[in-house]
Amino acid sequence: MFDIGFSELLLIAVIALVVIGPKRLPETVRFAGLWIGRIKRTLSRAYQEMDKELGLDDIRRQLHNEEVLRSIEEHKRRIEAEIRAGTSEAPADKIAPDSATAPAAPPTAAPAAPDDHPAGITQGEKTGG
Repeated sequence: MFDIGFSELLLIAVIALVVIGPKRLPETVRFAGLWIGRIKRTLSRAYQEMDKELGLDDIRRQLHNEEVLRSIEEHKRRIEAEIRAGTSEAPADKIAPDSATAPAAPPTAAPAAPDDHPAGITQGEKTGG
């Protein structure tokens, strides 16, 4: 709230010592502390009373819940859009055919080269040894 640093506090203490004097300074500081505490408590009570009267806690809770719901809806829309984009970008041969349409012919595979090992079979398993 107030931007008072150590140097400003030290300056205030020196001025208070000079103006009030060393005898009355502790009593004055104690008195000022008591009044500052009373003011803080009074302001805190007033704030709490206004909070209860206006129902600010309920309003804050409701706003938080609405924000969470908006976030969930946004994530839901984004995921649905990604799903739609993912299904529309899928290649035609990857999409399962409908029952109403005729099945597509399977793609023909090129003959395997002699060095290729189909289905994880090693050379030793092919020859039996």
